[in-house]
Amino acid sequence: MTAQPVDARTVATLVADAVAAPSQHNAQPWKFRYLRDIGVLRLYADLARTLPRTDPQHRGLHLSCGAALLNLRVAAAAEALAPVVRLLPEPDYPDLLAEVHLCGSGPPDTALALLRPAVGRRHSSRYPFQDEEIPAALREGLCEAADAEGAQLLFPGGWHVQSVLELVRDAEEWEALDAGVRGETALWAHAEPSGDEGPTDGIPAEAFGPVRRGGGAPVRDFAAGRPMPDRPRASFEKTPNIALLGTTDDRPVDWLRAGQALERVLLRATADGLVASVTSQPLEWPDLRWAARDPLSAMGHVQMVLRLGHGPEGQPSPRRSLGDVLDVM
Repeated sequence: MTAQPVDARTVATLVADAVAAPSQHNAQPWKFRYLRDIGVLRLYADLARTLPRTDPQHRGLHLSCGAALLNLRVAAAAEALAPVVRLLPEPDYPDLLAEVHLCGSGPPDTALALLRPAVGRRHSSRYPFQDEEIPAALREGLCEAADAEGAQLLFPGGWHVQSVLELVRDAEEWEALDAGVRGETALWAHAEPSGDEGPTDGIPAEAFGPVRRGGGAPVRDFAAGRPMPDRPRASFEKTPNIALLGTTDDRPVDWLRAGQALERVLLRATADGLVASVTSQPLEWPDLRWAARDPLSAMGHVQMVLRLGHGPEGQPSPRRSLGDVLDVM
């Protein structure tokens, strides 16, 4: 392993993979700064891209940035680097979420490196999945992926799945009555498709998926309340494969770990031929979030609800340019 700082071109490649991560409303609330003299890459929260009504505590922001950090670690491992990561290294500067020393002395993480092909293929799929159970071996692999990042993935039983679906419906009703939340969602949901001249963030029209007809799949409808007469309708699975990702504690450092676990689970699912979508709706309301947990498990705090299965891959969402998210000092 070399102790020489990583060159700026390689850092740009790593960050390009990092920003392929999912983020709430595809807000992409991250910034990177590379200190080339000491080989340190810093991850900052971009507070200009927060969701004050939907995510007032910035929990979702930390999850999103944690997911980007995991992608960065995957890309670094594939480049034979062994980065050393410090989460929240400066308590007096909470916007500095992580420092990544790219020239660590240990061996590269081969398990992470194997996930790199999945980084560019992973997309949220808001389409119907096959109404069939995920094989036990695949479920175990996804649980191991979460555990490797200090989080827990739980596949709840039938009664709990129905309870989570009811919480999603409750959240949809509460959101429909909250003009501030509806307006914030509308800012990030674009009725027009993406393209060379289109937005570089938010959810483009082609990623909305079809209008849900019956069923109980927890898929957020980013076009809710908008007239889109040409949008197709489809029936979703009646018994979706739901997983809860959670942590023991509920501090910003736990949110960052949960974000890394979330992305590791999603990359593992992609590599295993599964598709996925996530929903944060019932977790955006404190009363509903508490009710989502399994009282019989050790999971203290649910951080994300996932829907997994076999089905069509989702449409990619746009990304900001590297010039907007990376500074090299």
